[in-house]
Amino acid sequence: MKVLVPIKRVIDYNVKARVKADNSDVDLANVKMAMNPFCEIAVEEAVRLKEKGIATEVVVVSIGTKACQEQLRTALALGADSAIQIETDLNLGSLQVAKLLQKVVEEIQPELVILGKQSIDSDNNQTGQMLAALTNMPQGTFASEVNVADGKVAVTREIDGGLQTVSLSLPAIVTTDLRLNEPRYASLPNIMKAKRKPLEVKVAADMGVDTTTKLNVLKVEEPAKRVAGVMVESVIDLVEKLKNEAKVIA
Repeated sequence: MKVLVPIKRVIDYNVKARVKADNSDVDLANVKMAMNPFCEIAVEEAVRLKEKGIATEVVVVSIGTKACQEQLRTALALGADSAIQIETDLNLGSLQVAKLLQKVVEEIQPELVILGKQSIDSDNNQTGQMLAALTNMPQGTFASEVNVADGKVAVTREIDGGLQTVSLSLPAIVTTDLRLNEPRYASLPNIMKAKRKPLEVKVAADMGVDTTTKLNVLKVEEPAKRVAGVMVESVIDLVEKLKNEAKVIA
């Protein structure tokens, strides 16, 4: 069984994001970048399926400039077999990403696609669902447990009411939630081996996909600074502040 894992290069989650002086975007200059945490979970799950003998090949794919090869090499060091970079310097939206991934799915024909439920930069939580619609594959989102057997994958989903288990016929798409697994660290020998694993580069403009984004960013601002709380003397004072200062009650 071949497993495809899309991954994304994002600002390291330990780094505080800065906004550009002209409020046009987030400042990425001299900022530490890393693999999206949900993508790390997806890679770990695919590698575990391979270690169990369920998967025979794990392919990772990322969309972006040459810089994203760093994250692809990291995924190879974690246990993936090969990588694909779709080269573009455009800031693509979820739909354009899903359409490019659709082309990869059609080419390599994976039985299972595992990807993070969302990226920590845009937080859209859309690509997996859009890819499922474009490829007409069943989907199991927000997975906290994945079991593959007899041509089906059972996905335990985290939902508002608790847990829900769905059974999907392969090929299928699964998006990972935080509690699915604990990603491993890459060992030094595996980091060295990853340098020799195949990494194919494709050009997004040559894949027959309109990469023109339909969304325009008008302004990027840092969230408002939180002010210190105050102690109130009575319920009457609390209601007064909620009504006249916070304006959350009429």
